[in-house]
Amino acid sequence: MDIRKIKKLIELVQESDIAELEIKEGEESVRICRHSPVPMQANSQAFLAPASAVASATPRPHTGSSDNYDETADDEAHQLISPMVGTIYLTEKQSQQPLCTLGQRVTAGDVVCIIEAMTMSNRITADKTGVISAILVEDGQQIDFGQAILVIE
Repeated sequence: MDIRKIKKLIELVQESDIAELEIKEGEESVRICRHSPVPMQANSQAFLAPASAVASATPRPHTGSSDNYDETADDEAHQLISPMVGTIYLTEKQSQQPLCTLGQRVTAGDVVCIIEAMTMSNRITADKTGVISAILVEDGQQIDFGQAILVIE
């Protein structure tokens, strides 16, 4: 099966509410799961996102000071959640300009980071208008589906 077809299928699953998609072409098959991996069956190829090695480590917020962010301190706080597994970048590769900084005002739709998955760069946008009060990941870090990226207040 052509890798371009697989990448397009992954994009379609990410953009929709589909939790799982399985395609069979002859003897080849591809299963893409969005939420929970399904055990692999014999004689099939399953392209599942690998669990990150850093999943067991709890990310600590990067606030620029020694004070730690307290999630219960502000009811207005909103966490931007990763829609996929991959490597997260907080800066543009070409210009090395930061995509997001502490205290930066963002509007819904502004690009705040890039997640690279299967050599594809996926621009992640703010889903809420507000001010970035905490960055919960490091540039170049592996990130899991559902992991908090930053806090917008």
